[in-house]
Parts: sequence; structure tokens; C-alpha cells
Amino acid sequence: MKKGRKKWAIIRIAITFSFLFLIWLLFSSTVDAYSLVIGFIGSLSISLFTYNIFIPLHQLHFRYVVANPFFLIAFLLLLIPSIYIASFKMLGAVLKGKSRPKIVHFRTRIRSDIGRMLLALSITLTPGTICIDVNDDHLVVHWFLSSTSHNKEAGEKIKGRMEHLIGRIFL
Repeated sequence: MKKGRKKWAIIRIAITFSFLFLIWLLFSSTVDAYSLVIGFIGSLSISLFTYNIFIPLHQLHFRYVVANPFFLIAFLLLLIPSIYIASFKMLGAVLKGKSRPKIVHFRTRIRSDIGRMLLALSITLTPGTICIDVNDDHLVVHWFLSSTSHNKEAGEKIKGRMEHLIGRIFL
């Protein structure tokens, strides 16, 4: 194994282990020695076998794994108001009975798997849209208040500025 790949394998194992051990701590809700040792051993052994699945080999760049904190905060400052605005739009549409549901297909320019997942989750978190499928750079979304029949234009309206900020968070 090359020196660079070995270094990245260790980093990927450490990230996978940290994530799994954190999940263990959250779900076990105890910090006694026995639980910590079992969680440590279990997380370490699982991370040794699954780090290739957790962080794929084609994403060996540091920017694919670690978020840019400035753009992450900017993204959250955009997402939270978007959720509230969409909630009020949905409320108005439901009360007026003016729904226009449609399934739209569009592409994203985000290259990292983590970034695409974050975009899909953000779309689903925003009321009125549910991301049904993510396949490479293609997204399938159920849009409750569709205003266009053109998929590319619909994608731009749904993604909005979120795609740009997520693209800056993860390469």
C-alpha cells in the first residue's frame, strides 16, 4: 500500500471510528467502564472492516470529508429561514386548496457523496418537497407546490442557493 493511501486509510478509519463511537455513546446513555470498553472495541472493529464503505476510495481528498465551517454556518443560516418560509407557503396552499404536486428529475453539480446527501436531506427537510431518490448526480423530488413543468427550471427553484453553499462546504 502506498504511503499516501495508508495515511488516508488511517484517517478514514479514525473518522469512521469516531462516528461509530459517538453513536454508541448516544444510544447506550451510560459512561460506566464496561460500556465504554465494549463500545470502543466494537466501534474499532467495525471501523476496521467498513471504513471503505463509510468513506469511499474515490473521495480521498480532505475536502470531501471535512466541512468548511464558514460555508456550513452560512448554509445553516439559509436553511433555517427557508424551512419557516416554506412552512407558511405550505400552510397557505393547504388552506386555499391550491396544491400542484409533481415529480421532478434534475441534476446537481455537487460532486461529493456527503454533499449530495446533505442536499437531499435539506430538500426533504424543507416543507413541500421530498427527495425520493439520489442516483449519482440525479435527484428525483416530489414537489407539492410545483410552478413549472420544466425539470431543469424546477430543479433550480427547489435547490435555490442551497446547492451553491453545499458545493462550497464539500468540494
